[in-house]
Amino acid sequence: MKEFLGQVITMSKRKIILNTLFLIIVFSITLYYIFHNQDISNILETIKCTNTRYWLWAVLCVIFFIGSESIIIFYMMNSINQKVHLIHCFLYSFVGFFFSCITPSATGGQPAQIYFMKKDKIPIPIATLILMIVTITYKVVLVALGTVILVVRPTEIMNYLSPIVGICCLGLLLNVLCVGIMLLLVFHPTMAKNQLIFLVELFGRLHLIRRKDHYLLKIKSAMKQYKDIALYFRTHKMVICNVFIITIIQRMLIFGVTYLAYRSFGLNETSFITIVVLQGMISVAVDMLPLPGGMGISEKLFLSIFTPVFGTVTLPAMIVSRGLSYYTELILSAIFTIVAFFKIGRLSERKIEE
Repeated sequence: MKEFLGQVITMSKRKIILNTLFLIIVFSITLYYIFHNQDISNILETIKCTNTRYWLWAVLCVIFFIGSESIIIFYMMNSINQKVHLIHCFLYSFVGFFFSCITPSATGGQPAQIYFMKKDKIPIPIATLILMIVTITYKVVLVALGTVILVVRPTEIMNYLSPIVGICCLGLLLNVLCVGIMLLLVFHPTMAKNQLIFLVELFGRLHLIRRKDHYLLKIKSAMKQYKDIALYFRTHKMVICNVFIITIIQRMLIFGVTYLAYRSFGLNETSFITIVVLQGMISVAVDMLPLPGGMGISEKLFLSIFTPVFGTVTLPAMIVSRGLSYYTELILSAIFTIVAFFKIGRLSERKIEE
């Protein structure tokens, strides 16, 4: 178990350094793209004229967005009689969002959360079970939104989305594949196990991988966890339904930040639903792309579809919107991740010493 924890959960110093460098590079390119040939002083003057009262509401939305996952984790933990402190659930969420913000495709979030849950004496299979369900419902909401919009094709929304329909379709396809694979692993673990074993055996015969037996053992261990998830789905249907509803509200909160940014510029011609749906479609497009927090591409898509909405203040509005949603989330999560290291990590070490 310690070897598994060391290999799968903890992030090596080398990986942290590489992720940090990658984040800095992407951030630098994004800044260059945004401000190249732009009058920065004029942008700042425009931003200064906004109604910052809406910014405060946006920050609250970000906090409740992160806190919603905490409620989900606490709720599901209690549904299986796993005792956990609500405050610690909040810290798990902040840790997860911080590492998701700084790693490509948000791959670092769950391993970091499992690391802290393990320090809280929560078994790895239970932590994995809960976080897998959180991930599935989180992505299913995006898939549902993207599917409805691209199938029903409401005229007003599609007029705005016309410049980015292609990447929205790609993003939806990638999310559908991701959710499909996870659901296949959950509800048809034997089929998935046989397919994975076949691939490992094939790659082994072709000498494309080494330590074939090691991977086969890992597959068998992972399948046990997916069977547990399937059992949870079958025996806690109402819990899953409630989690899905909370997740919808959670997504609305973060998408609503763009609307609050819109109102802060004194604009009110476009409806709340339209702006929320458009921001949601940006998330559909970038969610599976290998960029930390969708950095760079999110800004590009915002400028592509929101220009008819924001008009001459589109660029300042994008800076405010992304600053409130992504960068506020990143900063708050970083602060509470440090708190988690002292609150959970040090506490765990003291218990071991005692």
